[in-house]
Amino acid sequence: MEIQFVSSFAVIAPDPAASRKLFVDALGLPLKRHEGDEYYFSEEIAGAKHFGVWPLSQAAEACFGSPAWPPDRTVPQACVEFEVADAASVDSAAAELAAQGYELLHPTRTEPWGQVIARVLSVEGVIVGISYAAWMHPGAA
Repeated sequence: MEIQFVSSFAVIAPDPAASRKLFVDALGLPLKRHEGDEYYFSEEIAGAKHFGVWPLSQAAEACFGSPAWPPDRTVPQACVEFEVADAASVDSAAAELAAQGYELLHPTRTEPWGQVIARVLSVEGVIVGISYAAWMHPGAA
């Protein structure tokens, strides 16, 4: 697989309000609330294409289709997403990871906002996504 860049980093927040106090109130990061939920994010922090404070319940929903993180899995502390060249490369990377013994949290899929992604959980408790988001690639359709 050929990683092009880090597309996103998010803190996984079991208590989103407490996390907002640090990242928004104390650090003053320009995070805005995603309409209708507790996800806070910015694409205006130098050095990061996307930074977020992702509620644990939403991470669980994204990975397992349920707002509860499975008790038999390490609770994630963060999520990092690595961008590949195109949507087909996400599926190839997921197959490569699976062939190396990494269990996918979910197979390659397209999120409602158009991002193509597959995820694994590292031994450190980090959700690692292999992603393709066309809007991050100048000239992509």
